[in-house]
Amino acid sequence: MPDFRLEEACQGSVAGVDEAGRGPLAGPVVAAAVCFCGRALPRAARRMINDSKKLSASGRNEAFEVIHEFGVLGIGEASVAEIDRLNILQATMKAMQRAVDNLDLRPDIVLVDGNRTPEMPIDCRAVVKGDSISLSIAAASIIAKVTRDRIMTRLAVDFSAYGWDRNAGYGVPDHIAALETYGPTPHHRRSFAPVRNTFSDEIRK
Repeated sequence: MPDFRLEEACQGSVAGVDEAGRGPLAGPVVAAAVCFCGRALPRAARRMINDSKKLSASGRNEAFEVIHEFGVLGIGEASVAEIDRLNILQATMKAMQRAVDNLDLRPDIVLVDGNRTPEMPIDCRAVVKGDSISLSIAAASIIAKVTRDRIMTRLAVDFSAYGWDRNAGYGVPDHIAALETYGPTPHHRRSFAPVRNTFSDEIRK
């Protein structure tokens, strides 16, 4: 389970950063930054927070509310247009920068899940598998995941054939089948091969 040992080894305030949505074929990439000032998080709340991938949907939603209660949060997005223009890595870095910029405080140190960090005028450190180690990063992974899932559920209202309320835009079989049948929407990432291939198929026809 993640804990505050990484944060306690740092001097000053710490924000954890993680993203959701690098792999899907549709929708934005979303990043979150979370700072628990003074590590003020009750023990029961700490037990609810883990890498978002290790929690059920209901567990993520419960933790989402707890994190909002005790943490300082910032959310950042990069649009489909930015993903297609910049590439998914650079768009993700943009979303992370925006998440930190949207915090109501300026952290002294930013801990980022993974092996790369965005450019920012703050001490920024990459933490491989950080969402399994750091409570701040794990909390950010939950906020990013729940926020993005809710975005995709709202988009699914107007594009129900693609099942985004169930698959969050990932390239699962029912999404691919709808893409092949109905073609891409304005929310599809045209730089991603399964979407790009639908245009190639049209040209071949």
